[in-house]
Amino acid sequence: MKRKKQKPKEVAAGKENFTRRDFLKGASVAVSGGLLITEAQVASAAPGQEAVAGPSPVPITLKINGRPHKLNLEPRVTLLDALRDYLDLSGAKKVCDRGVCGACTVILDGKPVYACNVLAIQAEGHEIVTVEGLSHGGQLHPVMTAFIEHDAQQCGFCTPGFVVACKAFLDKHPNPTLDEVEAGLGGNLCRCGTYAGVRQAVLEAAKMISMKGGKANA
Repeated sequence: MKRKKQKPKEVAAGKENFTRRDFLKGASVAVSGGLLITEAQVASAAPGQEAVAGPSPVPITLKINGRPHKLNLEPRVTLLDALRDYLDLSGAKKVCDRGVCGACTVILDGKPVYACNVLAIQAEGHEIVTVEGLSHGGQLHPVMTAFIEHDAQQCGFCTPGFVVACKAFLDKHPNPTLDEVEAGLGGNLCRCGTYAGVRQAVLEAAKMISMKGGKANA
């Protein structure tokens, strides 16, 4: 007897239990399935031949914090290593290097991702924002100010990733509840256990941004 095909279960709107950890996993997969090589490399491939980049260094341009950066990198170099080792943007920390702790969080096209899980060549053509891009002319982003006021940092290894993740979270959820903040930042870990301060900092930053008419630098 033929088995009847089961219809996929429908998820009622607003009932999804979707955390930031789930989102980051999905974002990493989406980027991994994206543009692995540049358009120029695709154009240079012979008809019927698959375009391949590397293993030697290839020229790429990364748009980081609104500025283009031209690099020659091996395709195996991660976005995190490109930021730290080639561009001296060391805010994103290399802690677990396994896409688990969130210390290397950056914003890619408005979405938080683990920089250690993204190849630099994959990030070409995308808008990248790092923690260095959240302050301008000595003016701190409201999330940064709130972190200081609520003592939401200790050793500092996780802090840049948390700040970036909080900024990305507030961009999507400008008026979050405490429970939403807790769930939304589930993809970042703090060895020192400053979660209470971090959550209060996010709520405070949301108020600060709201007082500015919903606008914050970066």
